[in-house]
Amino acid sequence: MKFRPLHDRVVVRRLKQEERTAGGIIIPDTAQEKPQEGEVVAVGPGARDDNGKIHPPEVKAGNRVLFGKWSGTEVKLDGEELLIMKESDLMGIIEGKPAKRK
Repeated sequence: MKFRPLHDRVVVRRLKQEERTAGGIIIPDTAQEKPQEGEVVAVGPGARDDNGKIHPPEVKAGNRVLFGKWSGTEVKLDGEELLIMKESDLMGIIEGKPAKRK
């Protein structure tokens, strides 16, 4: 299934969180917090201003981003858990290292 978000919405896939601490302690799934880091899967065309002009989004598919703990709406598409949120809910783009999939 293909899904295209509308306006300034962004579809994000959460990235896998480390299962070990720096000291080597394994953290069980039940004790792990949901990661606040993800990979952008799809982006809408952008937000409209009061004059009807579209402002294109700064993020694009494949970007690695940070978002708030309670940001977005969780949805399940084709058996995969994704988040849909407004671009303004994103805190920033992480540059440098590639995304690690869940």
